[in-house]
Amino acid sequence: MFQANGTAERDAALIMLEKLSGRQKVTVGGDKGFDTFGFVEECRHLQVVPHVAQNLGRRGGSAIDGRTTRHSGYTISQKKRKRIEECFGWLKTIALIRKVRHRGVCKVHWIFTLACAAYNLVRMRNLATAVAAA
Repeated sequence: MFQANGTAERDAALIMLEKLSGRQKVTVGGDKGFDTFGFVEECRHLQVVPHVAQNLGRRGGSAIDGRTTRHSGYTISQKKRKRIEECFGWLKTIALIRKVRHRGVCKVHWIFTLACAAYNLVRMRNLATAVAAA
């Protein structure tokens, strides 16, 4: 486990990527927070294609260049990532996970699991309604 220090997500991602085995082509997705020269360079060193969102407003520009963005897979990956981010948006706004009121890894893990279960129930209800309407 990593303590929240501003780089913990990137550090954890790199450790998980190092543990991958096999020779198939691998991509990794991430938001603008992963668009750092160090993370992108380390991904490329690990033979992983970084499909992270470009942070064009950052001083020095984005670390993601034409080697990645010229491929159609990058565009598809960004569209899929947006769909995944929707559930995290729901968790932050509706389930109030943005600022957790509990302290301690066990309590926060329990609250996060409960919130994800609630999201799944809401999603199942919406999917069932869509099927019934069709």
